[in-house]
Amino acid sequence: MASLLILVAGVLLHLSLVTSFVLRALLRPNREPSSRVAWILVILVLPAVGIGAYVLFGETNIGWKRIRAYQRVADQLRTGAARVPPASPEHDHLFRTGTSISGFSASAGNTARLLPDSNSAIDAIVADMDAAQDHVHMLFYIWLSDTNGLKIVDAACRAAKRGVTVRAMADDLGSRKMIRSEDWKRMEAAGVRLARALPVDQPLLHPIRGRVDLRNHRKIVVVDGTVTYCGSQNCADPEFRIKPKFAPWVDLMVRFEGPVALQNQKLFAEDWMVHSGEDLSDLLQSVPPAQADPGIIAQVVGTGPTVRSSAMPEMFEVLIHSARSELVVTTPYYVPSESMQAALCTTARRGVETVLILPERNDSPVVAPASRSYYPELLEAGVRIFEYRSGLLHTKSMTVDGKVSLIGSANLDRRSFDLNYENNILLEDVALTAEIRGRQDTYLDESREVSLEEVMAWSRFRRAWYNAVAMMGPVL
Repeated sequence: MASLLILVAGVLLHLSLVTSFVLRALLRPNREPSSRVAWILVILVLPAVGIGAYVLFGETNIGWKRIRAYQRVADQLRTGAARVPPASPEHDHLFRTGTSISGFSASAGNTARLLPDSNSAIDAIVADMDAAQDHVHMLFYIWLSDTNGLKIVDAACRAAKRGVTVRAMADDLGSRKMIRSEDWKRMEAAGVRLARALPVDQPLLHPIRGRVDLRNHRKIVVVDGTVTYCGSQNCADPEFRIKPKFAPWVDLMVRFEGPVALQNQKLFAEDWMVHSGEDLSDLLQSVPPAQADPGIIAQVVGTGPTVRSSAMPEMFEVLIHSARSELVVTTPYYVPSESMQAALCTTARRGVETVLILPERNDSPVVAPASRSYYPELLEAGVRIFEYRSGLLHTKSMTVDGKVSLIGSANLDRRSFDLNYENNILLEDVALTAEIRGRQDTYLDESREVSLEEVMAWSRFRRAWYNAVAMMGPVL
């Protein structure tokens, strides 16, 4: 009798746990129906695994303490600067969308230079660090102790020793080897101020303190508040020796000079103040001078778990829908939301030349099959898909009608939409967009076009595998 009571109690406990987690998945706000279905399916079919996975990864939670800290710092730093209308009224709504996300207005009077390659980008950053007069601010998702990584370490030490204030932050998971290395200690000894973004301590407490896989994916460099860099490149060699079989990693970086640097400065300051406790408010009080020459119109768009969950998809989709003649997108990871997939298909169907460039070989065994599950619908709609064959195409770029570009750290995948802190720059300039479009052409030269006939010839097993992985995308 006692054993029967224990069995009944166990069954009731099991049912109550499953029911409570199913209800939690149903009631969680800001979640697509497909995500709810995926989580409920996992919880019902594999209760122990599903409940455990939901506790660890089911909700976008960085912890209430961090949420309050980010909100407090954001309110403190973001001022209502006068809004600058874009050069073309037809693009005004794009910059309004960006302002609604980060609070930054479009800024005029910027100049920019597209760097030739990854090594040139690092050399340019080092040159600016060596010329710094007051401060250098850096934030990287991945920082390796390789040739390029050590160039930045050495430059940071040189700058700090001559009296420049150097603040360097790295993601605690993506840069874990650097943070635990002698090179990190060497920077600290030289006077560089260091901070870890989203520290990974006491993993068992992360369900309470925040998900361990929510990361700071940003790549930001600001020198003296006047120069900044934006793009897809981590602080590492293109050979990317932690994953050498996918090398080289092909990135795009742009050096900006002008008022937009102050926007990146504020984005860096938010992360720095939350994680270090140092108040940078006084440093950020400077107001960019009025610009007679409109130059490049540019705007920083920063997203993350403490910004509304739809922010990054909104930015991508408003750009996609704005295209009238041509849209070219490059991304290493394509796991879109349903609305973004529909936006690309709709754009192609209305006669816009729509091109999507992805790597042929992907370092993620999950993203690669998930991405290809979307090929049939895209190709049937008229989207042209190219797979880059000369390494891992890591560039995240979007060019629209030869006039507007978006570059930065965000991918067209759910991690960038929901989990990662990202930084991008939206810009309006025909000349710079032409340069970025030219870089996209070099990717096309090293790519092969995927045809609808090829995709329709895939075996049933292959299609089933791709679709099965994609179905779990909202969970993974």
